[in-house]
Amino acid sequence: NDVLLAEPRGFCAGVDRAIEIVERALTRFGAPIYVRHEIVHNTYVVNDLKAKGAIFIEDLAEVPPGATLVFSAHGVSRQVRDEAQQRGFQIFDATCPLVTKVHVEVAKLAREGFEFIMIGHKGHPEVEGTMGQLSDGIYLVEDVADVARVQPRGRQLAVVTQTTLSVDDAAQILAEVKRLFPHVREPKQQDICYATQNRQDAIKVMAPQVDIVIV
Repeated sequence: NDVLLAEPRGFCAGVDRAIEIVERALTRFGAPIYVRHEIVHNTYVVNDLKAKGAIFIEDLAEVPPGATLVFSAHGVSRQVRDEAQQRGFQIFDATCPLVTKVHVEVAKLAREGFEFIMIGHKGHPEVEGTMGQLSDGIYLVEDVADVARVQPRGRQLAVVTQTTLSVDDAAQILAEVKRLFPHVREPKQQDICYATQNRQDAIKVMAPQVDIVIV
């Protein structure tokens, strides 16, 4: 049987960077290094880092005073960042630069009086981090039906998306957002990561040629 390899494939630059930050912290400071949330959603990578001395946590209360803490590639809320600083941890931020771009955009437009629709998946750490940049005024929509439930308080509304969404799914939801809120402000550049889109496009090309796709 033939095995076809999608191209491009593998980790994006943001994930490679996050893994490297954890490995450098382990080399420089020694184990243990604490990481808030799994650095990437990949069991093999996480287990390898655990074997080297990384400890993955969700609650900062699990981290002892003065320890070294790494924020995962998904980013964190302002509350988590503030708490980590208050607890005196040595912090390394492995947030993907494309996620940081969304955080910066949200903070900037919020100061100008905008509210936000965020297209994403409830409970995903990136979504929690982005929505956590604000105390209120940001509404999560997971599908087309959710859009009609949004009731912004003001007239200035912007839309942002989780960076790792399906391009096709996000486009359908965005079309509904624009239909119901014609004056919504869209990002200057698409929030969905170019590496995510490239890999989705590669699968679309390859899928008709194979019987099964293994991710």
